[in-house]
Amino acid sequence: MFQRDEFKVSMALPVTAARAMVAALLVSLSVSGLAIAQVPGAAPSSTTPAPLPPLAAPTARPGQAMLTLSAQFSGNRKPIRSGLVWRVLTESADGSPPKIVARSNEAEPSFVLDPGVYLLHAAYGFASATKRVTLGAQGLSDRLSVSAGALSLAGSIGETPIAPAQLNFSIFVPLQGNSEGRLVASNVKSGELIRLPEGTYHIVSTYGDSNAIQRSDVRVESGQVTQATLHHRAAQVTLKLVAGPGGEAFAGTAFSVLTPGGDVIREAIGAFPQVILAEGDYVLIARQEGQVFSRDFKVEAGRDRDIEVIAR
Repeated sequence: MFQRDEFKVSMALPVTAARAMVAALLVSLSVSGLAIAQVPGAAPSSTTPAPLPPLAAPTARPGQAMLTLSAQFSGNRKPIRSGLVWRVLTESADGSPPKIVARSNEAEPSFVLDPGVYLLHAAYGFASATKRVTLGAQGLSDRLSVSAGALSLAGSIGETPIAPAQLNFSIFVPLQGNSEGRLVASNVKSGELIRLPEGTYHIVSTYGDSNAIQRSDVRVESGQVTQATLHHRAAQVTLKLVAGPGGEAFAGTAFSVLTPGGDVIREAIGAFPQVILAEGDYVLIARQEGQVFSRDFKVEAGRDRDIEVIAR
């Protein structure tokens, strides 16, 4: 989901010419239930980028100076110990985009550079901070503040957790009049830690691959891990075409699950395919060797069961 050397800036930077150039360059490179817990100190994420080789080897020469960097959360001012990607850029006199001269994913990197003016950029997942500094002959130690936290998502049916393999999340930044205004991250797995700028996000949770979907808005605080659980009202049903109640299922049956209004929700082929459906009323149609059979059925949250169609 995260690419190694490019990212999306999800929080607007102050509108200055230098920062606009940096952004342009680097970008090219309600709910049935919701449980939320805040955990101070955003922990490292499984999506931490692999180490990046520096573009400028830190070998000191006469006339160079040391630039040492670190970052902190803007909310609680605690140091950020992992998950950072640093880039140091130089401004050009002809107005062309800044050029990356050094980079690192260490928490507190040091660079040996010629004295001059540099643009510092610290990326923390989808959040970032930028600063313009002047490096003198005596060297410089600087710290950037990043307004970011982390989000960890899960799902449940009642008090029963849903297996992570059956869940999929999408994260959006709401826009005025549109809760799903801009997609930030898709195919997010349960328990995965996503680093985000501080703010409110719209979460879409999909249980299975049919219509069991829940939505909620979640607030991410700077310097904290937000743990949110979305509560689904759904169940898993096993579809069968049988000669009589409790009989052996016919192989190669084509099933269609429809709403009472006739909209197709899911199609499957097999002796007993399993389908996860949202709570509600459905019509099941089974086709076998040119014959068509049907029945109505109801899905109740948390009640997994067999749905039999009698072939008669």
